[in-house]
Amino acid sequence: MASNGGRGRNAAPAILSATGVTKIYRTGDIEVPALRGVDLTIAAGEFLAVMGPSGCGKTTLLNCLSGLDDIDGGTVMVDGDDIHAMSDSKRTEHRATRMGFIFQSFNLIPVLTAAENVELPLLLTNVKASEARARAIDMLGRVGLGHRPGHRPNELSGGEQQRVAVARALVGEPAIVWADEPTGNLDSTMANAVLDLLREVHAAGQTIVIVTHDADIGGAAGRLVRMADGEIVADAPTRRRATARPAKKVAKTAAKARG
Repeated sequence: MASNGGRGRNAAPAILSATGVTKIYRTGDIEVPALRGVDLTIAAGEFLAVMGPSGCGKTTLLNCLSGLDDIDGGTVMVDGDDIHAMSDSKRTEHRATRMGFIFQSFNLIPVLTAAENVELPLLLTNVKASEARARAIDMLGRVGLGHRPGHRPNELSGGEQQRVAVARALVGEPAIVWADEPTGNLDSTMANAVLDLLREVHAAGQTIVIVTHDADIGGAAGRLVRMADGEIVADAPTRRRATARPAKKVAKTAAKARG
């Protein structure tokens, strides 16, 4: 099913436009279609949630739109560039400079401290070490971990590790943040704190695309896309547009969730 991405509903220019995207997983002679000609346009500054049953293609869609996975057909234009026409090195550079990723499994480097994990994407894009560290410390403070910059992942709770992962995704001020079940391993209090932070950065203009099973998160986004069997079957604004809670309340929620 084609999706117009709400371009008529939102005057902001498109930051991403996908046309006829197909993805097929192959095992020997067996082919399993994962995406079946998906069309999707995302406007700059949108908060978009993707929902659907397990195995419907949500994560595959995120991976293909972000360039983490190759596609078998169609085009994905990001900032006017066809990311699947890029070389592997160019696509990697584009992700490093223009995208942030939040995964359910955290993907933190165990031998690095929280601050070192957060500053790493900045260092990889040639930001000066002193500036990278200052920005990492500032972002850790924003997610309620200003007291934990020197702790390694195994010294942090699951909720704290996810907040480090969120800080790492946001520290480079990316054009798009991709989040795959970012609250899946968190209790309700910490999940709300992470959602509050995403709302806050969205209110400041950040484009966010989030894959989730959580109906509360889907309803908190400004737009909800539903998938089934590798296709988009519904695409509409939510009743409640995504807005940030006051910063003071965000900080209070994060402080309550520490540990």
